[in-house]
Amino acid sequence: MTSFYFEHQKIFLSVDCIIFGFDENKLKVLIGKRQMDPGRGEWSLYGGFVRTDESVDDAALRTLYELTGMKNVYMRQVGAFGSVDRDPGERVVSIAYYALINVKDYDSRLLEEHGVEWVDIEAIPPLYSDHQEMVNKARKMMREKIKSNPVGFRLLPQLFTLTQLQRLYEAVNGEELDKRNFRKRVKEMDFIEKTNLIDKISSKRGAYLYRFNNKAYNEDSNFKL
Repeated sequence: MTSFYFEHQKIFLSVDCIIFGFDENKLKVLIGKRQMDPGRGEWSLYGGFVRTDESVDDAALRTLYELTGMKNVYMRQVGAFGSVDRDPGERVVSIAYYALINVKDYDSRLLEEHGVEWVDIEAIPPLYSDHQEMVNKARKMMREKIKSNPVGFRLLPQLFTLTQLQRLYEAVNGEELDKRNFRKRVKEMDFIEKTNLIDKISSKRGAYLYRFNNKAYNEDSNFKL
């Protein structure tokens, strides 16, 4: 390390991950009780400090992998959070990222190992510092993204019914959607394909299964571990 900038105050840099999942027709967030001071015992997002030998993107990917053990996860930067008094311990600026994972692919043993749990986004308890603001901004970004991009496939199984897809969109947007209008919109989405397979488990009458177009999938998944 050099001796440049010694006259300036040192500021800590961290990353925080907003990890979204979709389960039981609910949009959920992975949170846990904070295990360090300040704020020990408070509900919090999962994060960590950026190391001197890594970029902020690499730090976020490392943090995400530590928590989920998953690679090739869809993740996007939410933004910087740097209020002067956001951390009572030190002057800390945090770069937040949101990630989308399929809850069924997540090893449930990691929940206990890291002391985290899936919580319905509509029933999140008070969070440490500005973490609720991070969640709100990430959800807003996802709402805009899902209108025109196939990001929802990260939260669903490979094959899904239109009812499952509608429930996902409703969970992300926080409001009910008209069934007829929604299905009309789906027909205009070239990245969603109807298959010849029928779901007879969740639908008594049987419902066609759909999948996301692979071309759209590849175009939208360039941020990988």
